[in-house]
Amino acid sequence: MDEHALELRPVTAADRTVWGELWTGYLAYYETELPTQVYETSFARLLSDDPTSFSGLIAWSGGAAKGLVHWGRHPHMWRPEGVVYLQDLYTVPEARGRGIARRLIEAVYADADARGCPHVYWLTQEFNYAGRMLYDRIGRRTPFIRYDRPL
Repeated sequence: MDEHALELRPVTAADRTVWGELWTGYLAYYETELPTQVYETSFARLLSDDPTSFSGLIAWSGGAAKGLVHWGRHPHMWRPEGVVYLQDLYTVPEARGRGIARRLIEAVYADADARGCPHVYWLTQEFNYAGRMLYDRIGRRTPFIRYDRPL
C-alpha cells in the first residue's frame, strides 16, 4: 500500500458501522469487550461539537478503512494550555507496518499544535511490542508507573 494514497478523515455519522468494526478490533487486541451502550456513548462523543470531548480520525485506503485514532484535550495543572491524550490507536492487521499508525499519530500531533496544546501522551500495554517499536521512534518513554483504583 502506498502510504501517500492514505486518506485521514474525521469520523462522521455515516462511519458508525465501520468505526464500530475498527474499535471492536482495537478492544479485542487488548482483550476487552464493552457493552453496546459504551459504543453508542463513545461514538456520540466523537461527533460532538464540544471542544472538551474526543476527536477521531479514520484512515482510508482503496475505499477501505485501515485504522483509527481517538484523542482528547484535557486540563493539566503544570501546563496552562492543557495536554492531549491519545487514547486509542488501531491499524487493521493486514495493513500493519505500512506507516498508517505513524500518520495517525502525526495527525494528532498536528491537531494538538494547531490548538496551541503541543504536549501529547499515550499509554500502551507492555506486550504491544510492535506498537512500542514505533512509539520509541516518534515519542519519548517516560518513567511513570500507572496505578488504577481497585473496584
